Amino acid sequence: MPKPLRATVNCDLGEGYSLYKIADDEALMQTIHLANVACGFHASDFSIMNETVYLAKKYDVRVGAHPSLPDRQGFGRREMSISPDDLKSCFIYQVGALSGFLRQHGLPLNHIKPHGAVYGQIARSLPLARAVVDVAKIFGSEGTALAIVGLVGSAQQVAAQEAGIPFLPEWFADLDYDDQGKLLITQKHESIPLVVVRERVLRLLKSREITTVGGNYLPIGENVDEVTICCHSDTPGAVQITQLVKALVDEHNAVGPA
Repeated sequence: MPKPLRATVNCDLGEGYSLYKIADDEALMQTIHLANVACGFHASDFSIMNETVYLAKKYDVRVGAHPSLPDRQGFGRREMSISPDDLKSCFIYQVGALSGFLRQHGLPLNHIKPHGAVYGQIARSLPLARAVVDVAKIFGSEGTALAIVGLVGSAQQVAAQEAGIPFLPEWFADLDYDDQGKLLITQKHESIPLVVVRERVLRLLKSREITTVGGNYLPIGENVDEVTICCHSDTPGAVQITQLVKALVDEHNAVGPA
């Protein structure tokens, strides 16, 4: 029998720019466990990054870096050709910026979760995944390995396991999966009814299954005993979605699977 599935809720935050806000970050920060903070290449700037880290400290939320391809115009959701060496430098630059604000507010860096299109590219490419692992090694504190967030069964999981770095499997409450279990990453996130979110989340937590666009259910894997559930801040109704998911996760963690 697999262990009971434990869960956390994460959200990609700090994705505005200058005077422009993309989400109610403070409301979202109050109902999550992990915040993936944009590092400037798809969204954010120095003021927003500082404010987002401040909010994480205020609401006792663990902070991860959310680095992207250098594609602000496409919000980091367009693939581009990039070498492992360039990706490593690209991520060092971004994680380094966030690390400065974390130091200012006295918070540790908890994890790295790549953003958007490069998240999918890293899931498929072991050389790119190993570049991210190298970045995690650089920014891990002495005696504490920096976790990497990614898809179950991905190249990112393989690279993390090779290096002995903690890997946190992620599932998305507001994105679709095809019938082969592939995450469908879209440039713009559409509205999703709360009743659909509830059914998907309960299916994952109770039955350890992913709901597909074809109405099928795929096992998440018997070796998975922890998952972090992502709710995107730019999905319409993000605050309500995240509050629902957090309530379901808290109830599940308290009583365990049925």
